[in-house]
Amino acid sequence: MHPRPQNSRKWTRQEDVEDAETWFRLGQEGLRKRIEEPRRESKAKNLIMFIGDGMSVSTVTASRIFKGQREGLLFGEEGQLHMDTFPYVGASKTYCSDWQVADSACSSTAYFTGTKGNAMTIGVKPSVVYRDCESQMNPDHQASSILLWAQNAGMSTGVVTTTTVTHASPSGAYAHIADRNWENDLKIAESGIDPEFCDDIAEQLVFKQPGLGINVILGGGRIHWLPNTTTDIEGMPGKRGDGKDLISTWLGQKWDERAVHVNGRAQLLATDLSQVDYLLGLFAPEGIEYADKQLEKDDPTLAEMTAAALQILSRNPNGFFLFVEGGRIDQAHHANNAYRAMAETLQFDEAIQLADNRTEDTDTLIVVSSDHSHLFTIAGDPLRGNDILDFSGNEDNEDGMPFTTLAYINGKGYRPAEPFNETTCSRKNISSDNPLDIDYLQVSQVPRGSATHAGEDVLIFAKGPFAHLFTGVNDQSYIPHAMAFAACISPFENNFCSSSNKNNK
Repeated sequence: MHPRPQNSRKWTRQEDVEDAETWFRLGQEGLRKRIEEPRRESKAKNLIMFIGDGMSVSTVTASRIFKGQREGLLFGEEGQLHMDTFPYVGASKTYCSDWQVADSACSSTAYFTGTKGNAMTIGVKPSVVYRDCESQMNPDHQASSILLWAQNAGMSTGVVTTTTVTHASPSGAYAHIADRNWENDLKIAESGIDPEFCDDIAEQLVFKQPGLGINVILGGGRIHWLPNTTTDIEGMPGKRGDGKDLISTWLGQKWDERAVHVNGRAQLLATDLSQVDYLLGLFAPEGIEYADKQLEKDDPTLAEMTAAALQILSRNPNGFFLFVEGGRIDQAHHANNAYRAMAETLQFDEAIQLADNRTEDTDTLIVVSSDHSHLFTIAGDPLRGNDILDFSGNEDNEDGMPFTTLAYINGKGYRPAEPFNETTCSRKNISSDNPLDIDYLQVSQVPRGSATHAGEDVLIFAKGPFAHLFTGVNDQSYIPHAMAFAACISPFENNFCSSSNKNNK
Protein backbone atom coordinates (compact mmCIF):
# COMPACT_ATOMS: atom_id res chain seq x y z
CA MET A 1 0.00 0.00 0.00
CA HIS A 2 1.26 3.47 -0.81
CA PRO A 3 2.34 5.77 2.05
CA ARG A 4 -0.35 8.14 3.25
CA PRO A 5 0.38 11.58 1.77
CA GLN A 6 0.67 14.73 3.86
CA ASN A 7 -2.11 17.28 3.59
CA SER A 8 0.30 20.03 2.46
CA ARG A 9 0.62 19.70 -1.30
CA LYS A 10 4.12 19.12 -2.70
CA TRP A 11 4.57 19.76 -6.39
CA THR A 12 6.89 17.12 -7.85
CA ARG A 13 8.42 16.42 -11.25
CA GLN A 14 7.94 13.04 -12.89
CA GLU A 15 10.63 13.42 -15.59
CA ASP A 16 12.70 10.69 -13.99
CA VAL A 17 10.18 8.03 -15.06
CA GLU A 18 7.80 9.72 -17.52
CA ASP A 19 9.59 12.24 -19.68
CA ALA A 20 8.17 13.72 -22.87
CA GLU A 21 9.86 11.03 -24.95
CA THR A 22 8.08 8.34 -22.94
CA TRP A 23 4.63 9.81 -23.64
CA PHE A 24 5.50 10.32 -27.31
CA ARG A 25 6.62 6.70 -27.63
CA LEU A 26 3.45 5.42 -25.93
CA GLY A 27 1.32 7.50 -28.27
CA GLN A 28 3.11 6.09 -31.31
CA GLU A 29 2.74 2.52 -30.04
CA GLY A 30 -0.97 3.04 -29.39
CA LEU A 31 -1.54 4.44 -32.85
CA ARG A 32 0.35 1.58 -34.50
CA LYS A 33 -1.72 -0.97 -32.60
CA ARG A 34 -4.98 0.64 -33.72
CA ILE A 35 -3.87 0.80 -37.35
CA GLU A 36 -2.90 -2.88 -37.32
CA GLU A 37 -6.08 -4.04 -35.53
CA PRO A 38 -7.98 -6.34 -37.96
CA ARG A 39 -11.60 -5.49 -38.65
CA ARG A 40 -13.41 -8.81 -38.43
CA GLU A 41 -16.57 -9.24 -40.48
CA SER A 42 -17.09 -12.99 -40.30
CA LYS A 43 -20.02 -14.60 -38.53
CA ALA A 44 -19.81 -14.77 -34.74
CA LYS A 45 -20.33 -18.37 -33.70
CA ASN A 46 -20.39 -17.41 -30.00
CA LEU A 47 -21.78 -14.38 -28.17
CA ILE A 48 -20.79 -13.30 -24.66
CA MET A 49 -22.47 -10.34 -22.99
CA PHE A 50 -20.87 -8.98 -19.81
CA ILE A 51 -22.81 -6.46 -17.72
CA GLY A 52 -21.17 -4.70 -14.78
CA ASP A 53 -24.19 -3.60 -12.77
CA GLY A 54 -23.77 0.05 -11.83
CA MET A 55 -20.32 0.19 -13.45
CA SER A 56 -20.14 3.89 -14.26
CA VAL A 57 -17.26 5.50 -16.16
CA SER A 58 -15.92 6.73 -12.81
CA THR A 59 -16.06 3.16 -11.50
CA VAL A 60 -13.95 1.94 -14.42
CA THR A 61 -11.41 4.73 -13.89
CA ALA A 62 -11.17 4.34 -10.12
CA SER A 63 -10.93 0.54 -10.38
CA ARG A 64 -8.10 0.83 -12.90
CA ILE A 65 -6.12 3.02 -10.47
CA PHE A 66 -7.09 0.79 -7.52
CA LYS A 67 -5.76 -2.24 -9.40
CA GLY A 68 -2.53 -0.52 -10.43
CA GLN A 69 -1.77 0.64 -6.90
CA ARG A 70 -2.45 -2.75 -5.37
CA GLU A 71 -0.25 -4.41 -7.97
CA GLY A 72 2.61 -2.17 -6.85
CA LEU A 73 2.89 0.02 -9.95
CA LEU A 74 4.83 3.22 -9.51
CA PHE A 75 1.73 5.41 -9.34
CA GLY A 76 -1.34 3.33 -10.20
CA GLU A 77 -2.94 5.53 -12.83
CA GLU A 78 -0.88 3.73 -15.45
CA GLY A 79 -2.69 0.48 -14.60
CA GLN A 80 -4.93 -1.34 -17.05
CA LEU A 81 -8.09 -3.37 -16.81
CA HIS A 82 -8.54 -6.21 -19.27
CA MET A 83 -11.63 -4.53 -20.69
CA ASP A 84 -9.37 -1.54 -21.49
CA THR A 85 -7.58 -3.72 -24.04
CA PHE A 86 -10.68 -4.21 -26.20
CA PRO A 87 -10.19 -2.41 -29.52
CA TYR A 88 -13.67 -0.90 -29.89
CA VAL A 89 -15.40 1.37 -27.39
CA GLY A 90 -18.72 3.17 -27.57
CA ALA A 91 -21.34 4.60 -25.25
CA SER A 92 -24.81 3.51 -24.22
CA LYS A 93 -27.74 5.80 -23.37
CA THR A 94 -29.51 4.08 -20.50
CA TYR A 95 -32.79 5.93 -19.85
CA CYS A 96 -36.09 4.00 -19.52
CA SER A 97 -39.27 4.59 -21.49
CA ASP A 98 -40.65 6.49 -18.50
CA TRP A 99 -37.68 7.32 -16.25
CA GLN A 100 -34.78 9.65 -17.02
CA VAL A 101 -32.44 7.58 -14.82
CA ALA A 102 -32.63 3.83 -15.40
CA ASP A 103 -33.03 1.00 -12.96
CA SER A 104 -31.67 -2.49 -13.62
CA ALA A 105 -35.07 -3.71 -14.79
CA CYS A 106 -35.81 -1.43 -17.74
CA SER A 107 -32.14 -1.52 -18.75
CA SER A 108 -32.23 -5.33 -18.75
CA THR A 109 -35.19 -5.17 -21.12
CA ALA A 110 -33.20 -2.89 -23.41
CA TYR A 111 -29.96 -4.86 -23.73
CA PHE A 112 -31.73 -8.23 -23.95
CA THR A 113 -34.80 -7.53 -26.10
CA GLY A 114 -33.84 -4.53 -28.21
CA THR A 115 -36.67 -2.31 -26.98
CA LYS A 116 -36.81 0.04 -24.04
CA GLY A 117 -39.41 -0.61 -21.35
CA ASN A 118 -40.74 1.08 -18.25
CA ALA A 119 -38.87 1.21 -14.97
CA MET A 120 -39.38 -1.75 -12.61
CA THR A 121 -40.66 -3.94 -15.48
CA ILE A 122 -38.63 -6.61 -17.26
CA GLY A 123 -38.97 -8.26 -20.66
CA VAL A 124 -42.17 -6.45 -21.54
CA LYS A 125 -42.96 -3.64 -23.95
CA PRO A 126 -43.65 -0.04 -22.87
CA SER A 127 -47.38 -0.85 -22.98
CA VAL A 128 -46.90 -2.69 -19.67
CA VAL A 129 -46.76 -0.41 -16.65
CA TYR A 130 -45.58 -1.21 -13.14
CA ARG A 131 -47.54 -4.11 -11.55
CA ASP A 132 -49.87 -4.51 -14.54
CA CYS A 133 -50.19 -8.27 -14.13
CA GLU A 134 -52.81 -8.74 -16.84
CA SER A 135 -50.68 -7.02 -19.46
CA GLN A 136 -47.63 -8.96 -18.32
CA MET A 137 -49.36 -12.24 -19.14
CA ASN A 138 -50.46 -11.07 -22.60
CA PRO A 139 -48.02 -12.50 -25.19
CA ASP A 140 -48.57 -9.45 -27.39
CA HIS A 141 -46.97 -7.30 -24.69
CA GLN A 142 -43.96 -9.57 -24.11
CA ALA A 143 -40.61 -8.84 -25.75
CA SER A 144 -38.40 -11.75 -26.83
CA SER A 145 -34.74 -11.74 -25.82
CA ILE A 146 -31.49 -12.41 -27.62
CA LEU A 147 -31.13 -15.53 -25.47
CA LEU A 148 -34.30 -16.92 -27.08
CA TRP A 149 -33.05 -15.92 -30.53
CA ALA A 150 -29.88 -17.89 -29.82
CA GLN A 151 -31.83 -20.95 -28.69
CA ASN A 152 -33.97 -20.79 -31.82
CA ALA A 153 -30.73 -20.92 -33.83
CA GLY A 154 -29.64 -24.11 -32.05
CA MET A 155 -27.11 -22.39 -29.77
CA SER A 156 -26.53 -23.34 -26.15
CA THR A 157 -27.26 -20.63 -23.56
CA GLY A 158 -26.14 -19.66 -20.09
CA VAL A 159 -26.80 -17.08 -17.37
CA VAL A 160 -24.19 -16.30 -14.71
CA THR A 161 -24.51 -13.65 -11.99
CA THR A 162 -23.33 -12.73 -8.50
CA THR A 163 -26.87 -11.61 -7.61
CA THR A 164 -29.90 -13.89 -7.45
CA VAL A 165 -30.55 -15.62 -10.78
CA THR A 166 -34.05 -14.11 -10.56
CA HIS A 167 -32.73 -10.56 -10.06
CA ALA A 168 -33.55 -7.73 -12.45
CA SER A 169 -30.51 -8.03 -14.73
CA PRO A 170 -30.40 -11.78 -15.46
CA SER A 171 -34.17 -12.18 -15.62
CA GLY A 172 -34.33 -9.99 -18.71
CA ALA A 173 -32.95 -13.02 -20.56
CA TYR A 174 -36.02 -15.15 -19.94
CA ALA A 175 -38.79 -13.42 -17.95
CA HIS A 176 -41.75 -11.13 -18.67
CA ILE A 177 -42.66 -9.39 -15.42
CA ALA A 178 -44.48 -6.20 -14.37
CA ASP A 179 -42.59 -5.86 -11.08
CA ARG A 180 -38.92 -6.74 -10.73
CA ASN A 181 -39.50 -7.67 -7.08
CA TRP A 182 -41.81 -10.57 -8.00
CA GLU A 183 -39.01 -13.14 -7.66
CA ASN A 184 -41.38 -15.56 -5.90
CA ASP A 185 -45.14 -16.03 -5.58
CA LEU A 186 -45.42 -14.50 -2.10
CA LYS A 187 -44.04 -11.21 -3.42
CA ILE A 188 -46.90 -11.14 -5.92
CA ALA A 189 -49.43 -11.89 -3.18
CA GLU A 190 -48.01 -9.07 -1.06
CA SER A 191 -48.85 -6.73 -3.95
CA GLY A 192 -52.51 -7.75 -3.70
CA ILE A 193 -52.39 -9.82 -6.89
CA ASP A 194 -53.27 -13.48 -7.40
CA PRO A 195 -49.99 -15.41 -7.93
CA GLU A 196 -51.97 -18.25 -9.53
CA PHE A 197 -52.73 -15.94 -12.42
CA CYS A 198 -49.50 -13.96 -12.55
CA ASP A 199 -46.34 -16.08 -12.86
CA ASP A 200 -43.37 -15.05 -10.71
CA ILE A 201 -39.83 -14.82 -12.09
CA ALA A 202 -38.58 -18.11 -10.63
CA GLU A 203 -41.56 -19.99 -12.08
CA GLN A 204 -40.94 -18.49 -15.51
CA LEU A 205 -37.31 -19.59 -15.35
CA VAL A 206 -38.24 -23.18 -14.50
CA PHE A 207 -41.47 -23.76 -16.40
CA LYS A 208 -41.45 -21.53 -19.47
CA GLN A 209 -39.32 -20.94 -22.52
CA PRO A 210 -36.67 -19.74 -22.89
CA GLY A 211 -35.84 -20.40 -19.22
CA LEU A 212 -36.65 -24.08 -19.60
CA GLY A 213 -33.97 -24.44 -22.27
CA ILE A 214 -31.09 -22.60 -20.56
CA ASN A 215 -28.13 -24.96 -20.19
CA VAL A 216 -26.25 -23.17 -17.41
CA ILE A 217 -27.79 -21.16 -14.56
CA LEU A 218 -25.29 -19.99 -11.92
CA GLY A 219 -25.73 -17.43 -9.15
CA GLY A 220 -27.59 -16.88 -5.89
CA GLY A 221 -31.22 -16.76 -4.80
CA ARG A 222 -31.82 -20.27 -3.50
CA ILE A 223 -34.68 -19.17 -1.19
CA HIS A 224 -36.84 -18.05 -4.13
CA TRP A 225 -36.83 -21.66 -5.35
CA LEU A 226 -37.91 -23.29 -2.05
CA PRO A 227 -41.17 -23.49 -0.01
CA ASN A 228 -41.41 -21.37 3.12
CA THR A 229 -42.03 -24.58 5.07
CA THR A 230 -38.41 -25.66 4.50
CA THR A 231 -34.93 -24.22 4.93
CA ASP A 232 -31.99 -24.28 2.56
CA ILE A 233 -28.59 -25.82 3.34
CA GLU A 234 -27.55 -22.63 5.15
CA GLY A 235 -30.63 -22.68 7.38
CA MET A 236 -32.48 -19.87 5.59
CA PRO A 237 -36.24 -20.37 5.14
CA GLY A 238 -37.62 -20.55 1.63
CA LYS A 239 -39.76 -17.74 0.24
CA ARG A 240 -42.37 -19.64 -1.74
CA GLY A 241 -45.94 -19.90 -0.47
CA ASP A 242 -47.16 -22.33 -3.12
CA GLY A 243 -45.27 -25.31 -1.69
CA LYS A 244 -43.20 -25.76 -4.85
CA ASP A 245 -39.60 -26.96 -4.64
CA LEU A 246 -38.37 -25.58 -7.93
CA ILE A 247 -34.91 -27.11 -7.57
CA SER A 248 -36.41 -30.59 -7.48
CA THR A 249 -38.75 -29.63 -10.31
CA TRP A 250 -35.82 -28.44 -12.46
CA LEU A 251 -33.98 -31.72 -11.90
CA GLY A 252 -37.13 -33.76 -12.51
CA GLN A 253 -37.75 -32.07 -15.84
CA LYS A 254 -34.32 -33.24 -17.00
CA TRP A 255 -34.34 -36.77 -15.63
CA ASP A 256 -33.20 -38.15 -18.97
CA GLU A 257 -30.60 -35.41 -19.47
CA ARG A 258 -27.14 -35.00 -18.00
CA ALA A 259 -28.29 -32.44 -15.41
CA VAL A 260 -26.58 -31.48 -12.15
CA HIS A 261 -27.44 -29.12 -9.28
CA VAL A 262 -24.66 -27.78 -7.03
CA ASN A 263 -24.92 -25.76 -3.81
CA GLY A 264 -21.41 -24.44 -3.24
CA ARG A 265 -18.00 -23.66 -4.69
CA ALA A 266 -16.48 -26.96 -3.57
CA GLN A 267 -19.24 -28.92 -5.33
CA LEU A 268 -18.87 -26.85 -8.48
CA LEU A 269 -15.11 -27.35 -8.70
CA ALA A 270 -15.43 -31.09 -7.97
CA THR A 271 -18.02 -31.70 -10.69
CA ASP A 272 -16.88 -33.41 -13.88
CA LEU A 273 -18.39 -30.88 -16.26
CA SER A 274 -17.52 -33.01 -19.29
CA GLN A 275 -20.44 -35.19 -18.19
CA VAL A 276 -22.89 -32.27 -17.72
CA ASP A 277 -25.20 -30.66 -20.27
CA TYR A 278 -27.43 -28.77 -17.82
CA LEU A 279 -25.98 -27.12 -14.71
CA LEU A 280 -27.90 -25.32 -11.97
CA GLY A 281 -25.81 -23.67 -9.26
CA LEU A 282 -27.56 -21.76 -6.49
CA PHE A 283 -24.72 -20.82 -4.17
CA ALA A 284 -26.39 -18.52 -1.64
CA PRO A 285 -29.81 -17.79 -0.10
CA GLU A 286 -29.76 -14.37 -1.75
CA GLY A 287 -26.80 -12.78 -3.58
CA ILE A 288 -23.34 -14.32 -3.64
CA GLU A 289 -21.03 -12.75 -1.06
CA TYR A 290 -18.66 -9.91 -1.83
CA ALA A 291 -15.29 -11.00 -3.21
CA ASP A 292 -13.52 -10.72 0.16
CA LYS A 293 -15.99 -13.10 1.83
CA GLN A 294 -16.57 -15.69 -0.88
CA LEU A 295 -14.11 -18.34 0.31
CA GLU A 296 -15.46 -18.45 3.85
CA LYS A 297 -19.02 -18.78 2.50
CA ASP A 298 -18.11 -21.47 -0.07
CA ASP A 299 -19.19 -19.13 -2.86
CA PRO A 300 -17.43 -19.33 -6.25
CA THR A 301 -15.84 -16.33 -7.92
CA LEU A 302 -17.37 -14.87 -11.03
CA ALA A 303 -14.42 -16.18 -13.04
CA GLU A 304 -14.93 -19.71 -11.70
CA MET A 305 -18.60 -19.64 -12.67
CA THR A 306 -17.73 -18.24 -16.08
CA ALA A 307 -15.17 -21.00 -16.63
CA ALA A 308 -17.74 -23.67 -15.75
CA ALA A 309 -20.29 -22.17 -18.12
CA LEU A 310 -17.81 -21.98 -20.98
CA GLN A 311 -16.74 -25.59 -20.52
CA ILE A 312 -20.32 -26.78 -20.97
CA LEU A 313 -21.54 -24.32 -23.60
CA SER A 314 -18.52 -24.51 -25.89
CA ARG A 315 -19.24 -28.14 -26.78
CA ASN A 316 -22.17 -27.10 -28.98
CA PRO A 317 -21.01 -27.00 -32.63
CA ASN A 318 -23.69 -24.36 -33.27
CA GLY A 319 -22.12 -22.02 -30.74
CA PHE A 320 -23.49 -20.37 -27.62
CA PHE A 321 -24.83 -17.21 -25.98
CA LEU A 322 -23.58 -16.47 -22.46
CA PHE A 323 -24.65 -13.65 -20.14
CA VAL A 324 -22.34 -12.79 -17.23
CA GLU A 325 -23.19 -10.13 -14.63
CA GLY A 326 -20.99 -8.54 -11.99
CA GLY A 327 -24.02 -7.68 -9.92
CA ARG A 328 -22.51 -6.66 -6.61
CA ILE A 329 -20.66 -3.64 -8.02
CA ASP A 330 -24.03 -1.95 -7.89
CA GLN A 331 -24.87 -3.15 -4.40
CA ALA A 332 -21.58 -1.84 -2.99
CA HIS A 333 -22.25 1.53 -4.62
CA HIS A 334 -25.75 1.58 -3.13
CA ALA A 335 -24.06 1.23 0.27
CA ASN A 336 -21.45 3.98 -0.49
CA ASN A 337 -18.75 1.33 -0.07
CA ALA A 338 -16.22 2.33 -2.74
CA TYR A 339 -13.57 -0.24 -1.78
CA ARG A 340 -15.91 -3.18 -2.43
CA ALA A 341 -17.39 -1.59 -5.56
CA MET A 342 -13.89 -1.48 -7.04
CA ALA A 343 -12.97 -4.96 -5.75
CA GLU A 344 -16.11 -6.33 -7.39
CA THR A 345 -15.18 -4.54 -10.62
CA LEU A 346 -11.77 -6.21 -10.57
CA GLN A 347 -13.37 -9.64 -10.09
CA PHE A 348 -15.71 -8.82 -12.96
CA ASP A 349 -12.69 -7.89 -15.08
CA GLU A 350 -11.00 -11.20 -14.18
CA ALA A 351 -14.03 -13.04 -15.57
CA ILE A 352 -13.77 -11.00 -18.78
CA GLN A 353 -10.09 -11.89 -19.12
CA LEU A 354 -10.80 -15.57 -18.55
CA ALA A 355 -13.51 -15.61 -21.20
CA ASP A 356 -11.29 -13.75 -23.64
CA ASN A 357 -8.41 -16.17 -23.05
CA ARG A 358 -10.61 -19.24 -23.53
CA THR A 359 -12.26 -18.15 -26.76
CA GLU A 360 -11.03 -17.08 -30.19
CA ASP A 361 -11.33 -13.54 -31.54
CA THR A 362 -12.16 -15.00 -34.94
CA ASP A 363 -15.47 -16.58 -33.89
CA THR A 364 -16.48 -15.06 -30.53
CA LEU A 365 -17.97 -11.60 -30.04
CA ILE A 366 -17.51 -10.30 -26.48
CA VAL A 367 -19.43 -7.18 -25.45
CA VAL A 368 -18.86 -5.54 -22.06
CA SER A 369 -21.10 -2.78 -20.75
CA SER A 370 -23.15 -1.59 -17.80
CA ASP A 371 -26.84 -1.29 -17.18
CA HIS A 372 -26.63 2.18 -15.63
CA SER A 373 -24.29 4.59 -13.91
CA HIS A 374 -23.97 5.54 -10.21
CA LEU A 375 -23.56 8.81 -8.30
CA PHE A 376 -19.89 8.04 -7.67
CA THR A 377 -17.30 10.78 -8.08
CA ILE A 378 -13.51 11.17 -8.37
CA ALA A 379 -12.58 14.70 -7.34
CA GLY A 380 -9.99 17.02 -5.83
CA ASP A 381 -6.31 17.67 -6.42
CA PRO A 382 -4.56 14.47 -5.35
CA LEU A 383 -0.98 13.93 -6.43
CA ARG A 384 -0.07 11.12 -8.81
CA GLY A 385 0.09 7.89 -6.87
CA ASN A 386 -2.11 9.14 -4.02
CA ASP A 387 -4.10 6.11 -2.85
CA ILE A 388 -7.39 6.33 -4.72
CA LEU A 389 -9.24 5.66 -1.45
CA ASP A 390 -7.41 8.32 0.56
CA PHE A 391 -7.96 12.01 1.31
CA SER A 392 -7.68 14.31 -1.67
CA GLY A 393 -6.02 17.18 0.25
CA ASN A 394 -7.45 20.11 2.18
CA GLU A 395 -5.16 23.09 1.67
CA ASP A 396 -7.71 24.89 -0.54
CA ASN A 397 -10.84 23.97 1.41
CA GLU A 398 -12.37 27.00 3.11
CA ASP A 399 -13.08 25.07 6.30
CA GLY A 400 -9.63 23.47 6.38
CA MET A 401 -11.07 19.94 6.66
CA PRO A 402 -10.26 17.08 4.25
CA PHE A 403 -12.41 15.13 1.85
CA THR A 404 -11.72 11.84 0.10
CA THR A 405 -10.98 11.57 -3.61
CA LEU A 406 -13.93 9.17 -3.94
CA ALA A 407 -17.38 10.27 -2.79
CA TYR A 408 -21.10 9.91 -3.47
CA ILE A 409 -23.85 12.41 -4.11
CA ASN A 410 -26.29 10.60 -1.82
CA GLY A 411 -26.54 7.52 0.38
CA LYS A 412 -25.91 6.19 3.86
CA GLY A 413 -22.39 7.65 4.01
CA TYR A 414 -23.89 11.06 4.87
CA ARG A 415 -22.49 12.42 8.15
CA PRO A 416 -23.70 15.79 9.46
CA ALA A 417 -21.54 18.05 11.58
CA GLU A 418 -21.72 17.43 15.31
CA PRO A 419 -23.26 19.73 16.40
CA PHE A 420 -24.72 21.07 13.16
CA ASN A 421 -24.47 24.86 12.72
CA GLU A 422 -27.13 26.30 10.43
CA THR A 423 -25.23 29.57 10.09
CA THR A 424 -21.98 28.10 8.82
CA CYS A 425 -23.47 24.89 7.38
CA SER A 426 -20.33 23.22 8.67
CA ARG A 427 -19.66 19.58 7.89
CA LYS A 428 -18.30 16.70 9.90
CA ASN A 429 -14.53 16.57 10.22
CA ILE A 430 -13.43 13.16 8.87
CA SER A 431 -9.69 13.71 9.31
CA SER A 432 -9.52 10.92 11.88
CA ASP A 433 -11.32 8.44 9.59
CA ASN A 434 -9.53 5.57 7.84
CA PRO A 435 -10.92 5.69 4.30
CA LEU A 436 -8.57 2.85 3.24
CA ASP A 437 -10.55 0.35 5.31
CA ILE A 438 -12.60 -2.13 3.28
CA ASP A 439 -15.76 -1.38 5.31
CA TYR A 440 -15.43 2.40 5.06
CA LEU A 441 -18.42 4.26 3.65
CA GLN A 442 -17.45 7.30 1.61
CA VAL A 443 -19.16 10.55 2.52
CA SER A 444 -22.32 11.49 0.63
CA GLN A 445 -23.94 14.92 0.38
CA VAL A 446 -27.55 13.84 0.88
CA PRO A 447 -28.75 11.24 3.41
CA ARG A 448 -30.47 8.18 1.95
CA GLY A 449 -30.75 4.56 3.04
CA SER A 450 -29.43 3.53 -0.37
CA ALA A 451 -27.61 5.59 -2.99
CA THR A 452 -29.47 6.20 -6.23
CA HIS A 453 -28.33 5.49 -9.76
CA ALA A 454 -27.04 8.14 -12.15
CA GLY A 455 -28.24 8.94 -15.64
CA GLU A 456 -25.11 9.58 -17.68
CA ASP A 457 -24.03 7.26 -20.47
CA VAL A 458 -22.04 4.12 -19.75
CA LEU A 459 -19.29 2.54 -21.82
CA ILE A 460 -19.46 -0.37 -24.26
CA PHE A 461 -16.27 -2.38 -24.88
CA ALA A 462 -16.28 -4.89 -27.75
CA LYS A 463 -13.95 -7.46 -29.30
CA GLY A 464 -14.38 -10.09 -32.02
CA PRO A 465 -16.52 -10.36 -35.17
CA PHE A 466 -18.34 -7.10 -35.98
CA ALA A 467 -17.08 -5.49 -32.77
CA HIS A 468 -16.72 -2.24 -34.74
CA LEU A 469 -20.53 -1.96 -34.69
CA PHE A 470 -20.32 -0.94 -31.04
CA THR A 471 -18.62 2.42 -31.55
CA GLY A 472 -20.42 5.76 -31.29
CA VAL A 473 -23.23 6.74 -28.95
CA ASN A 474 -26.20 4.37 -29.06
CA ASP A 475 -29.40 3.69 -27.22
CA GLN A 476 -28.95 0.71 -24.93
CA SER A 477 -31.58 -1.15 -26.92
CA TYR A 478 -29.18 -1.14 -29.89
CA ILE A 479 -26.87 -3.70 -28.23
CA PRO A 480 -28.81 -6.94 -28.90
CA HIS A 481 -29.53 -5.89 -32.49
CA ALA A 482 -25.82 -5.54 -33.25
CA MET A 483 -24.97 -8.79 -31.45
CA ALA A 484 -27.71 -10.66 -33.29
CA PHE A 485 -26.51 -9.25 -36.61
CA ALA A 486 -22.98 -10.49 -35.91
CA ALA A 487 -24.27 -14.02 -35.27
CA CYS A 488 -27.04 -14.00 -37.91
CA ILE A 489 -29.70 -14.82 -35.32
CA SER A 490 -31.82 -11.73 -35.79
CA PRO A 491 -35.50 -12.62 -35.32
CA PHE A 492 -36.71 -10.13 -37.90
CA GLU A 493 -38.41 -11.30 -41.06
CA ASN A 494 -35.91 -9.58 -43.36
CA ASN A 495 -32.66 -10.79 -41.88
CA PHE A 496 -30.24 -8.46 -43.61
CA CYS A 497 -27.16 -9.99 -41.96
CA SER A 498 -27.31 -13.10 -44.17
CA SER A 499 -26.50 -11.04 -47.24
CA SER A 500 -24.07 -8.70 -45.49
CA ASN A 501 -21.99 -11.18 -43.52
CA LYS A 502 -18.98 -12.21 -45.53
CA ASN A 503 -18.57 -15.65 -43.96
CA ASN A 504 -21.90 -16.53 -42.45
CA LYS A 505 -21.71 -20.27 -42.85
